[in-house]
Amino acid sequence: MNTTALRLAVVGHSNTGKTSLLRTLLRDRDFGQVADRAGTTRHVEGARLSIDGATALELFDTPGLEDPSGLRDYLDLLCPSSERLDGPARIERFLASSEASRRYEQEAKVLRQLSHSDAGLYVIDARDPVLGKHQDELALLSDCAKPLLPVLNFSAASHNRAAAWADALARAGLHAYVPFDTVAPAEGGEAQLYASLALLISHGKAALTRLTEHLAEQRQQRQHAGIRCIAELLLNSAALRHSVPSANAAAALSELQNTLREREQHCVRNLLQLYGFHPDDALPDHLPLNAGRWGDDLFHPETLKQLGIKVGGGMAAGAASGVGIDLLFGGMTLGAAALLGAVAGGGLQTARNYGKRLIGKLKGHAELTVDDNLLRLLAARGLWLLAALDTRGHAATEALQGQTPTAPWPDALPKPLRQARAHPQWCAWQEQATDEERQRAVSELAAVLHDSRQA
Repeated sequence: MNTTALRLAVVGHSNTGKTSLLRTLLRDRDFGQVADRAGTTRHVEGARLSIDGATALELFDTPGLEDPSGLRDYLDLLCPSSERLDGPARIERFLASSEASRRYEQEAKVLRQLSHSDAGLYVIDARDPVLGKHQDELALLSDCAKPLLPVLNFSAASHNRAAAWADALARAGLHAYVPFDTVAPAEGGEAQLYASLALLISHGKAALTRLTEHLAEQRQQRQHAGIRCIAELLLNSAALRHSVPSANAAAALSELQNTLREREQHCVRNLLQLYGFHPDDALPDHLPLNAGRWGDDLFHPETLKQLGIKVGGGMAAGAASGVGIDLLFGGMTLGAAALLGAVAGGGLQTARNYGKRLIGKLKGHAELTVDDNLLRLLAARGLWLLAALDTRGHAATEALQGQTPTAPWPDALPKPLRQARAHPQWCAWQEQATDEERQRAVSELAAVLHDSRQA
């Protein structure tokens, strides 16, 4: 088997998304420079994809072809038809000319790199109309006599011109192309791109197949690690207990809410890092729920309503606060907001539901716990973020936004979370938890979360 790394030149007109494609393929948000203006990339920049430390693929970002029509006219003068030079010979003569370092310097960088590569990825903005300059680009690139795979960027846009481009490419002898949106690539899009390349580069088929398998393995590992991260957050939250005098309940409630906010944010940061994104890729103002903040919505009374979680009567406000009260005397649970209202003399509905006997017990010590509905909310938001990152291209520049996620487990919580209620020592936030039973519970919960994603 040929162990030499394949070399791919990423070519195309200015501002079509060449650097963006590389960012997504490399899973590197910081590769190169991306801007809305033309000519951002001025030099050839290389990067590598490796398998077990060995380079499998070398990718080269090239400048945009700025004046392909002018260069084509220059080539016709430089290489008269009477000489009958083939494409590579015409390109070689141009690269040896003085204009290759002057007027057509950018084009020379592109053609030189493609000539030294195994193949090229020709990036097209599928929203653009097919113009004469694009046809001249295709003619120039074809002269390099290298396999060329057109990549239709922004193909998911409603106003794309993919059909017109397919026709233009066929006229240029390019009948295979790949739709690939660099901001939100379709599932399997990366595998399709490499499979199409393998058909064009016979000696690279084995390497591209192995790379595709390796990337699929990496994606599966990221998904498993992400689900595990969410499972840890949920299990720790379910096991969390704070014993406090009722007189200090308000301060304890605030402290517990802040703890949950911080822990959820810690999980968010871990998921972003796992997928190779920055913290500002998921700004609080842009994460679900709609029209709200990622952190503050955790305890907003409308949060559960938006998620479709049903809570009844006077318990709704308490559930939305995310904290329950397990009474040491009776083992019953009451929403923390309802508790505080009752202590202050304002919990009339609570009083009607539970009677003066229960209100009296609130004067003793109680344990603050995380409400079941908050656990559903944490699970919904975590799974939404994981799904969003799994389909997000590293060329995306806007912070994540999305629809309100669906809350899982409308009835009983999964068994591992119910078990955690009886094991406060499982909360790793308060002390290191290495219990084997806890680890089994985390694994079981991760399996439940995985199934919830598939549903």
